[in-house]
Amino acid sequence: MQKGFVHIYHGDGKGKTTCGVGLCIRAAGAGMKVLIFQFLKKNDSSELNILRSIPNITVMDGLDSAKFVFQMTDQEKAEARNFYENAFKTICDKVVKEDYDLLFLDEGLHAVNYGMLSEECILDFLKNRPEKLEVVLNGYHPSEALQNAADYISLIGKEKHPFDKGIPERLGIEK
Repeated sequence: MQKGFVHIYHGDGKGKTTCGVGLCIRAAGAGMKVLIFQFLKKNDSSELNILRSIPNITVMDGLDSAKFVFQMTDQEKAEARNFYENAFKTICDKVVKEDYDLLFLDEGLHAVNYGMLSEECILDFLKNRPEKLEVVLNGYHPSEALQNAADYISLIGKEKHPFDKGIPERLGIEK
């Protein structure tokens, strides 16, 4: 059994989720068992359509909210926080009981930064996870503690993006 590592993809550039998805597909192609969970996204990202059909990949549904955190009321934030904390407990149990090899916590850094999941929860999980479990986190602004827990850190920077010109996300490309 090989030791699993922790990956962080962060920055303001396009492609953090794409990197994580690519690694999930590669792992599944090698016969590894993969679990994917998306924080702070609707359950309609185009990549989920194909990922759900790939053997060895399980996609757990997230909270299907159309709102960004800054648009939520305090009550909606509390409900979302409760949902994500419970989902993360389920994930922690699932990766052990069902013997997963790779866990992709898409927008996991955002969940921490927006207070939807405590950093202590993530750090404790990373410290005590099954030895073979590879974990991928992405988003913005990983804390020093999360960076110290990582084995790979990739900064994905934006030099130019159509969104800056007011062009909305496009199906199949950004969504």
